[in-house]
Amino acid sequence: MSVTVSGSERIAEAFESARADGRRAALMPYLMAGFPDLERSRAIARAYVAGGADLIELGVPFSDPLADGPVIHAADVTALAAGVRVEDALGVAREVSDQVPVVVMAYTNVILARGIDRFADTLVAVGASGLIVPDLPLEEAPATLAVLDARGLALVPLVAPTTPDERLAQIGARARGFVYTVSVTGTTGEREANDSGLPGILARARAHTDVPVAVGFGIGTPAQAAAAAQAGAAGVIVGTRLVRAAAEGENVRELVAEFAAALAA
Repeated sequence: MSVTVSGSERIAEAFESARADGRRAALMPYLMAGFPDLERSRAIARAYVAGGADLIELGVPFSDPLADGPVIHAADVTALAAGVRVEDALGVAREVSDQVPVVVMAYTNVILARGIDRFADTLVAVGASGLIVPDLPLEEAPATLAVLDARGLALVPLVAPTTPDERLAQIGARARGFVYTVSVTGTTGEREANDSGLPGILARARAHTDVPVAVGFGIGTPAQAAAAAQAGAAGVIVGTRLVRAAAEGENVRELVAEFAAALAA
């Protein structure tokens, strides 16, 4: 299958464009597809772009999101209870995929239920640029990587503060698009302060890959986003704070704009 611009290339361009525009890191807000409902999640995607998002992470609702804390888990439950299907969720990407790269986050069971080929074909159809699978082990990734590579899609891996150097090297060598670096051990959620060890965590990740290193988990304020960029993150992922904002009816465009402003040099 031939593609004009691959997902990995679009992601790389987004990181480069953020730097060219004077931001210390690219901003990647997370969106739960179908939450608070499908139409509003589409509107939120558009608001993210209007607020200054460089990329968007689009979550697919799942009943057992092991990497997610209570706020995002509750959003999963709400979307599933409303009958949001995988196809509905992925369709949200169409709202903005022609403006910014959309990286879909889905758990393994969601993908296996459809088969990786069918799932990847749908990603291409909606204009997505890549895929994050939090519960996909390194040892089981090659088959998925091959399918996505053939379609010009990036398989974005995750690494943690506890990932050993040897494993970091293996993950970094196979990374496409960027490496998603988890800033803390535990699940997603807002925290009062960033881990003081973040510069070292990011440095270790950067030393083992040639793609940008983005950081997520626990970044809930513009000041924390700025601190993550200062610590060496090429990208900053904000999730729980924005999902909570959607639940509480806040102006998400303005909130994303505050995060974007904080990342400006």
